[in-house]
Amino acid sequence: MTKLLLFITKDTRGAAALEYCIIAALISILVVAGAASLGTGLRANFTTVSSGLT
Repeated sequence: MTKLLLFITKDTRGAAALEYCIIAALISILVVAGAASLGTGLRANFTTVSSGLT
């Protein structure tokens, strides 16, 4: 078991791909958070305009 654990921790194959996946995941989280924030702001603006028109 310890040999397998040592092999896994020393194995660097695919490390770059994993790092790119982590970066892509973080970027997608930021995009979703930004879109949600923008959507909330737009909803408030349209509500204000709609209230002013009626």
